[in-house]
Amino acid sequence: MKTTVHDLRRVDEVAFRELLDRNAVWHRMVAAGDRLPLQPLLEVDLGPIHLDRLLHTGPLVLLFVRYAGSEDCDAALRAYQDTLLPALTELDAHLVAVSPQAPDRLAPVKHRHDLGYLVASDPRHRLIDALNIGFSSPAAGRVLGTKRSVLPFAAAVVVDRAGVVRFAEIRADWSVPIPAERIVEAVPAR
Repeated sequence: MKTTVHDLRRVDEVAFRELLDRNAVWHRMVAAGDRLPLQPLLEVDLGPIHLDRLLHTGPLVLLFVRYAGSEDCDAALRAYQDTLLPALTELDAHLVAVSPQAPDRLAPVKHRHDLGYLVASDPRHRLIDALNIGFSSPAAGRVLGTKRSVLPFAAAVVVDRAGVVRFAEIRADWSVPIPAERIVEAVPAR
């Protein structure tokens, strides 16, 4: 029997991991040691950005969020501005928040919170799919503005300058952000 997204919302973190293991989903998600697929993204103010170019100048931290207007995602983005960005700046690491939402719908969250890091759209969810961290949510198409219905699980991915994933944490629960300290600890030294 296949499990639906609605079933996932009703389980706690431990049960969620057991469910993913049973469905063989967990083992396909991005993990430490994987290579980062270099899919271009659309930064809401800058336009196309290329992850390989960012890696030329420092490690990369990717934070996956659902969409602007999600209270949990907005709270996480604001918290990471204060708790994660300063530490990553000292480490010469890039911070990029990624959402499948259309850039014009995602831009207001960056501007409203005056976020000092890149906020990028993955409108065709190519990076999300390549990392295997997406799930289908039929009602999401209207909110995303992309005529697509894939959302990412809450995730943080740390990549070294060689493009190797050093840390990946994926969660079902959007209400509890991944601790900034855990992310910073995973960023490789200069």
